[in-house]
Amino acid sequence: VQLQASGGGQVQAGGSPRLSCAASGLRFSKYGMGWFRQVLGKEREFVASITWGGGSTDYADSVKGRFTISRDNAKNTVYLQMNSLKPEDTAIYYCAASMRTISRDSTSSEYWGQGTQVTVSS
Repeated sequence: VQLQASGGGQVQAGGSPRLSCAASGLRFSKYGMGWFRQVLGKEREFVASITWGGGSTDYADSVKGRFTISRDNAKNTVYLQMNSLKPEDTAIYYCAASMRTISRDSTSSEYWGQGTQVTVSS
């Protein structure tokens, strides 16, 4: 199983990048998908999740209203549209997959991507 995240980089505050996570080696349409982020020296934190069919999403309070998670099962890809970025959004962003609903504490996540760095400058 591989989860390949991309789309990160240096962004100005207020910017709107979109992260992508392309999955292979699993039956993507059967997996819940999620995004987490981690700052060096801090614990990984939940950002957003989406159920296998895309019918239900969940967001951390810190990103609700600014970030949107979506998926394209035909392309085996999950996205994270990030709007109105703030310097505190700076982190490495990881995608995760689970046969169950992605839990906020990350314990249900079975597979992880390698992460993509997002750096927001003010």
